[in-house]
Amino acid sequence: MSAQAEIRPPLPPFTHESAIAKVRAAEDGWNSREPERVALAYTVDSAWRNRAEFVNGRADIVAFLQRKWQKELDYRLIKELWAHDGNRIAVRFAYEWHDDSGNWYRSYGNENWEFDEAGLMRRRFACINDAPIKTADRKFHWPLGRRPDAHPGLSELGL
Repeated sequence: MSAQAEIRPPLPPFTHESAIAKVRAAEDGWNSREPERVALAYTVDSAWRNRAEFVNGRADIVAFLQRKWQKELDYRLIKELWAHDGNRIAVRFAYEWHDDSGNWYRSYGNENWEFDEAGLMRRRFACINDAPIKTADRKFHWPLGRRPDAHPGLSELGL
């Protein structure tokens, strides 16, 4: 077990079902838009590459997410399991947001995750591209917060 007292189920090695649960838990956390809450899912020394930015440790994660959600307004995210093996999960995702001028975007990406034995993410590598969209082309229409269970996922939306 890791030196941390925190345990974040489901734990590796992941089954198909537990990997899906881990992905949904991550989606729910990010949709909370609460940086301190999100950071608790990562090891204290977690290492990220997010686009061209390198983030190390929970304090950096909190600062990064605060900046992110000050820029990316009305953020709504959907994640989908792509693959898993042992303590690693690959995810594809899309999120919609607008800037302070009201311009909407859909950001598409892939993440590779590695977890410690306590189920905390210790490494995250994210590649993301932003596509401008018209307000009428938005597909993520739930109230801010957790995506409702009945709302379609990426595959169902054709994304």
